[in-house]
Amino acid sequence: MTLPATMRAVEISEPGGPSVLKLTERPVPRPGPGDILIRLAYAGVNRPDALQRAGLYAPPPWASDLPGLEGAGEVVAVGADVADVAVGDNVCALLPGGGYAEYAVAPAAHALPVPDGLGLKEAACLPETFFTVWSNVFMRGGLQAGERFLVHGGSSGIGTTAIQLANVFGARVFATAGNPEKCAACTGLGAERAINYREEDFVELLRAEGGANLILDMVGGDYLPRNVKALADEGRLVQIAFLQGPKVSLNFAQVMMRRLTITGSTLRPQSDLAKAHIADELRARVWPLIAAGRVAPVMDSVFPLDRAADAHGRMEAGQHVGKIVLHIY
Repeated sequence: MTLPATMRAVEISEPGGPSVLKLTERPVPRPGPGDILIRLAYAGVNRPDALQRAGLYAPPPWASDLPGLEGAGEVVAVGADVADVAVGDNVCALLPGGGYAEYAVAPAAHALPVPDGLGLKEAACLPETFFTVWSNVFMRGGLQAGERFLVHGGSSGIGTTAIQLANVFGARVFATAGNPEKCAACTGLGAERAINYREEDFVELLRAEGGANLILDMVGGDYLPRNVKALADEGRLVQIAFLQGPKVSLNFAQVMMRRLTITGSTLRPQSDLAKAHIADELRARVWPLIAAGRVAPVMDSVFPLDRAADAHGRMEAGQHVGKIVLHIY
């Protein structure tokens, strides 16, 4: 197909709140070797987008300055050395940036087919959360069937994905959330117990169950020492974000005496090869579960591209359950 010279996109005009997201015109990017160009139908909205918008999460030097780390649409061009993805394929992809636009480039190895039974809208919810959860809960955290797993922020995109995957792979799932409606959403997805953190102490509840074998946390701050207390002996804590800040005082004697593991990761700075490895595992072990209807993205709301600021406002208000996406065409 003949590609247009320019496209609609949403850029960050300056660091700040949601209102700094502005609709603009940008040149349509071109795929390099190993890359594909996707005409995006939908793009996911994620916390790292808001951090980038606020000036707290700079994109890597090789990535687009436009926000947007995932999307779904039709492949319209391929670069040299691309063998497994063809023009006309519908895919969802983990993006290095640039998702808030009509076209985006991604490494072909980071694209996955739209699972059977899902549309492009639902598929756009998959990459960022499923790459993050699979790599941290299963590859890094080593969650096993029968283990007790606690995920904080259970009603978020990460949380709803983690609950479903941990449940389908046989773990006992516990989740924290901020109100009864969100707690009900967590139990509806497979959590054995949803903990309203405004009214209950997750440390006491997990200790009463024998402690968590694995905790996935994106809160940080004073949750870090509380997470350590909530772990079972030889338990693992995986940290993926710090909504309450990355610095805290912690008594590491407990870590040593109880043989605990504290680890974590961020997805965007990892190598293309590492992300391709995650994609391969998802294709083999998770995409069949989605096609079978055993796991599904939880969608909160859809905003048109020119209302990206409203989408960020909803995400930061903290009332959403599941994923927010932008409708691009």
